[in-house]
Amino acid sequence: MIAVLDYGAGNLRSVQNTLEAIGASFEIVRDAAGLARGAQILLPGVGNFGQMMRALDELDVRTTLKARIAAGIPFLGICLGLQALFERSCEAPSANGLGVFEGSVERFPAGARVPHMGWNTVQPAKPSYLLADAREPYVYFANSYYVPVCEATAATCTYTQPFTAVLESGNIFGVQFHPEKSGDVGLDMMRRFAAL
Repeated sequence: MIAVLDYGAGNLRSVQNTLEAIGASFEIVRDAAGLARGAQILLPGVGNFGQMMRALDELDVRTTLKARIAAGIPFLGICLGLQALFERSCEAPSANGLGVFEGSVERFPAGARVPHMGWNTVQPAKPSYLLADAREPYVYFANSYYVPVCEATAATCTYTQPFTAVLESGNIFGVQFHPEKSGDVGLDMMRRFAAL
């Protein structure tokens, strides 16, 4: 069963619809006990980095979330859910991220039209479980901030500069785009995560 964390914001309904469409077993959870029941964890996200991290702390799930990830439970972060894996974000400098990965989430440079909104291609940087054989999938983005290319980057997207579009490291997966809004490619990715 996939534990889908509801922290009070985010694109929960569209993620739920997608999981129902692919026949995945899931539960919407709002506490540490719910996270502990999941064989996989999915963290959807839209909105502000600081607001999300405050919500995770108010729900008292930060420690459990990090412990489950460290224990090897498959984790998928979508959009802001990917960004939450890092130490900090320039969107909310005083908020601490989960710190699963080192580094900061950055804002697109001055002069760039933000948010980066709409369809764009993704270029694989190394073999990717989520992307499987998709060569340059076309997926849907909505982001003003981005994770710089790092060791765990499995695929990039270019919008003024290359940034992490897909992150994969062991049991940890993250996507900057919205697979639940990315047609058949997104459905295939969600199926592959559900199969872990």
